[in-house]
Amino acid sequence: MSEHEYFVHESSYIDGNVQIGAGTKVWHFCHISEGARIGKNCTIGQNVFIGRNVVIGEGCKIQNNVSVYEGVTLEDYVFCGPSMVFTNDLNPRAAFPKGRERFVKTLVKSGCTIGANATIVCGVTLGEHSFVGAGAVVTKDVPSYAIVYGVPAKIHGWICECGEKLHFTDTLAQCSQCGRRYRQEGKERIVKL
Repeated sequence: MSEHEYFVHESSYIDGNVQIGAGTKVWHFCHISEGARIGKNCTIGQNVFIGRNVVIGEGCKIQNNVSVYEGVTLEDYVFCGPSMVFTNDLNPRAAFPKGRERFVKTLVKSGCTIGANATIVCGVTLGEHSFVGAGAVVTKDVPSYAIVYGVPAKIHGWICECGEKLHFTDTLAQCSQCGRRYRQEGKERIVKL
């Protein structure tokens, strides 16, 4: 890969065997660990740590002071707000460290937004285009298009792919911004029409 296909600030450290896609920018004081794969056109903000073998899709934006630990996968166009937190161990003990094979996996699906200072407890899946509010603590799976916030995070509404809150009449909604249409199927599921 040509050194001109992506940008890495001189203060950042990139381990061996790392793949970085064209158009990606890695800013100040970052560390990208061995085996990590980062897609095209991503922005990796200041002081970001990306763990071993982490996979990050295309077009992701990871804001300042985020650590994406081993076991976390970000699909395409995920937004990670400043200082949000991923975990990969449900019951860590300093005196009894575990091997990497015991890390619990977390999947963040395409288009998901995670707000500043949110905490994502490992072992969950954040659905496509879901929206996690600032400061939330996510302890269970989040459905696609759901807006969740609070401690623990709970569903407080639904959001369009474009980022506008949806307002349902009976079981149908149309985005006031882009016109996309959705149907609600039960309390915890909507589908795009």
